[in-house]
Amino acid sequence: MLDWNDLRYFVAVARHGSTLAAGRALGVDQSTVQRRVGALERHIGRALVQRHPSGYRLTDFGTEMLDAAQRVEQSVAAFEQALVVSRRNVAGVIRLTCPEPLVSRLTQSGLLERFHAKHPAYHVEFVMSDRYVDLRTGEADVALRSGDTDDGALVGRKLGDSLWAVYASRDYVARHGQPASIEALEAHPLAGFDESMARHRASQWLRQVAPNATLVARNDSVLGLLLSVKSGVAIGPLPTALGDADPDLVRVLGPVPALARDWRLLALPEIRQTARVSAFFEFMVAEIEALRPVLTG
Repeated sequence: MLDWNDLRYFVAVARHGSTLAAGRALGVDQSTVQRRVGALERHIGRALVQRHPSGYRLTDFGTEMLDAAQRVEQSVAAFEQALVVSRRNVAGVIRLTCPEPLVSRLTQSGLLERFHAKHPAYHVEFVMSDRYVDLRTGEADVALRSGDTDDGALVGRKLGDSLWAVYASRDYVARHGQPASIEALEAHPLAGFDESMARHRASQWLRQVAPNATLVARNDSVLGLLLSVKSGVAIGPLPTALGDADPDLVRVLGPVPALARDWRLLALPEIRQTARVSAFFEFMVAEIEALRPVLTG
């Protein structure tokens, strides 16, 4: 009988162009990929891929069968996600993804304690990341997210405003002064994000308004950016909720309108309708007034 699991090795080779890259993506060694694709070809009786000096290419037959194999992959992934959701429903777990600095603010606000008191059968677990976790993979159920959150697959609700301003440490201001305008940013050393966060709106904004500035601290998270500015080596953009709450920092410019976005609570439509996630949405919307200082400062 056909081992459906072999199809994912075929799809991975087609997607990545080599057995080495496919193995890395799947978390197995190159020989495993070669062996499983070979087993699939022997079962079918026809070649799906051909080896070339530059890597692997699909045969005409492989190209013909790729779409059907990808549909199987998607169906299996959907089935696995449904299993995960079912287990979370039974356990009452709500996996919430949000930026790392927000976790402590939510925890200290008392909001989660009030939610658990109202819904003792449900439990919130954090999936912390400054990068967007894809809810379609099942890694999280709900996202509390600011920025460019347009995603046709998700439904959500605005909870507050995400405002950013430019900050410096008090020590930095005492030693170097502060910019009088956005145009003056290029005269100061800046802290920003590294290439892994190049699409973040703060990264794009700095490239636009201060293309010739010296970036002396590069970070892969908002928390790292906060620590860089606090160290006094540079000035940089930060969420007002974090910058205004830190007594060692001074807001030198802003809020910056170009960096303003909405804080939104998001979920896939089918997950949004589950009892546990529906209860979480309803609670958070009812607590908007208490949430605003947590999100905006």
